[in-house]
Amino acid sequence: MAGPDVCVEFCAEPDWVRNALQLPSSILQYIAACPETKDPAFVLTSLGERQFFQLAYSDGTRFVANGEVTRIWGTAGNSQTVDDLATYFFGPVMGFILRRRGIMALHASALCIDGKAIVLAGEAGAGKSTTAAALALRGAPVLCEDIAAIEERDEGFTVEAGHTRVCLWPESVEMLMGRPDALPLLAANWEKCYLPLDGGRATLERQNQPLAAIYILSPREPGPAAPRIEEVSGHEVLLELVQNTYMNWILDRSQRAAEFEVLAHLISKIPVRRVVPHRDPAQIGALCDLILADARRLLANQLAAVHAAGR
Repeated sequence: MAGPDVCVEFCAEPDWVRNALQLPSSILQYIAACPETKDPAFVLTSLGERQFFQLAYSDGTRFVANGEVTRIWGTAGNSQTVDDLATYFFGPVMGFILRRRGIMALHASALCIDGKAIVLAGEAGAGKSTTAAALALRGAPVLCEDIAAIEERDEGFTVEAGHTRVCLWPESVEMLMGRPDALPLLAANWEKCYLPLDGGRATLERQNQPLAAIYILSPREPGPAAPRIEEVSGHEVLLELVQNTYMNWILDRSQRAAEFEVLAHLISKIPVRRVVPHRDPAQIGALCDLILADARRLLANQLAAVHAAGR
């Protein structure tokens, strides 16, 4: 039997971590705290010649990983719990693992429409999770949340099955469900809530699914022209996807070049749309209608093309 893919330790500082922290260090990335998203400051440090890495947050949470990211150790801040650690682990730490292993990942959520995956990409605060939750509450199974790992295979591109909940701010919960406390908190120290994908209100798709379309959420607009979906193509869409890859700042030059080639091939095979939501939160239903209608139209066209090619 094969061993575990990743060994995760939430315990007292083990010897391998203690030794790693004695190595010469250099800061690879510093991200200041963001009041808008309420994210803490973050520092990624290389230990040795990238033999190990430390991911540290201003709330006291720390993770140390070996260079191959097969071993992860984590510790919580003074007022935090294992639930807090797990929230970080299934979010940015898992994204770090994917990127270190050369797996292309978008800052996105993904859902299943008629047996195919659609991806909702966009910058932090664009409304990816809120839109994914709204679609999930309409019956679309969720494939992954916040990080969409995409792999190219012989038959095309596939989105990997991911996490078992959709994370939401209380204001999004109130918009979708009528009151801000309608869903449980991620952890006692967090303001964010989560929509469980346990088959109650919403469901999880546990199998990897072929990618059918990517929707990039743009800034919200007022007025009758929103919500709307726009076609994008060529150099413009390639740049937008590059900007929406997850943790792209940890890639070296050769990795960036390889990813650029994969993305260029992806947009030659997969339709990409720009979605412009309405500034009024009450328009979320109309936005979902647009996405569902457009996705089903694309799927019908793709199926017709397959049938035509098989004649």
